[in-house]
Amino acid sequence: MNTAPMNIGPMNIGIVGAGVTGLTAAYDLLKMGHSVTVYEARPYVGGLAAGFKDPAWEWPLERFYHHIFASDKDIIGLLNELGIGDRLYFPSSITSIYYKGEIYPMTREQGGLMGIVLQVLSFKPLSFFNRLRFGAVSAYIRYTPFWKSLERVTAHEWLQKMVGKQAYEVSWQPLLEGKFGPYYKQVNMAWFWARLAARTPQLGYFEGGFQGILDSLADKVRIMGGEIRLETHVRGIHPEGGTAGDRAQTGIRLELGTGNVVHDRVLATCSPEMLKERTPALPASYTAGLDKLKSMGAVVLVLAVKQSVTGGHYWINIPKREGFPFLAFVEHTNYVDKQHYGGDTIIFCGDYLPQGHAYFDMSPEEILDAFLPGIQRLNPAFDRSWIRNYWKFSEIYAQPVPFVNHSTNIPPLQTPIPNLYMANMSQVYPWDRGSNYAVEMGRRVARLMGR
Repeated sequence: MNTAPMNIGPMNIGIVGAGVTGLTAAYDLLKMGHSVTVYEARPYVGGLAAGFKDPAWEWPLERFYHHIFASDKDIIGLLNELGIGDRLYFPSSITSIYYKGEIYPMTREQGGLMGIVLQVLSFKPLSFFNRLRFGAVSAYIRYTPFWKSLERVTAHEWLQKMVGKQAYEVSWQPLLEGKFGPYYKQVNMAWFWARLAARTPQLGYFEGGFQGILDSLADKVRIMGGEIRLETHVRGIHPEGGTAGDRAQTGIRLELGTGNVVHDRVLATCSPEMLKERTPALPASYTAGLDKLKSMGAVVLVLAVKQSVTGGHYWINIPKREGFPFLAFVEHTNYVDKQHYGGDTIIFCGDYLPQGHAYFDMSPEEILDAFLPGIQRLNPAFDRSWIRNYWKFSEIYAQPVPFVNHSTNIPPLQTPIPNLYMANMSQVYPWDRGSNYAVEMGRRVARLMGR
């Protein structure tokens, strides 16, 4: 890794991507006195946390279901710093698991993985001994600080051995299968530890949706003198004034559709694959490392329907082996009041999928046709007449896959090209991707770049 030269005076910094990481870094760099320009290919800010708005709604809605955990100190701290922390609230919610034709609710106010722990402890299909064993192992995972040794073994092997085959197949295996598809047996145990150790039962939401957070942050960036250029595609990233590592290099040139612009330093918040494609000067040894970083994509069908589908359930985890066309059924308005969405019941049907899966190329109508039988399994009375509107969203880069000893594969924030930095969800390990860790990474890379 190259050591960045000591900064002398304010710099002109470019940031590729106006998601949570990019905007957070922009905000902190502006506070340090640097000038910042953010380039975003989409016509809106937000990245994976961005929302959309139907004309009938008061609030925008996330394209991909989102919430904040009470333990998410980085994003909560940023909200307070922006003066909008009072708009974060923690509605009541019920998270459930589908098992052999039945939906088993968790205790109200419980969500995430600890909710599954509590649910399984009262889950009658498991023997009493297996329930106790599961509870003891879950408590150990949550409270042990020694995660480094856990990355040397797969979650599939460790969990099956420690909680037993039956409890593993009912609880944790569906999570791994759903998140990582063909890679689920290769995911290391440290990633699993991080999900259980870092997450609290309380699930928070922001008044006005997550788009409200990103719009407020973008407004602050602009007020501080930063520029956000939407619908601006960065087609190339090149060392300026010399080759990579050349002492004559004076900055980073961004190749735009409208011409070129040179910055003293550049932060790329795109996927590793996209950085590789746009930066031909990266050395082969470095790009070989980027090629080892695998990820899953995501496809979500969002439905605005006329009545509740599942009663009081907010989130239903569905094991792949049950034969559903999706792994999560989220009835958002059993968590956030439907009055904010014109009285609509809001449904997310989501799945993590490998690149090349047929769902990515399907139209919204085709995805609806594929998902409808699964919705009807949850509620046989459901039919198309309930649907007022629907939308399909997809992202190829949505869930990094952490293999055994993954920490040795994580690239540093500074690339081998002087003054070029990369920060994306592949680098938050052992933590899982999410808005909180995107904020933390944005602040971390800003400290590194702005010095």
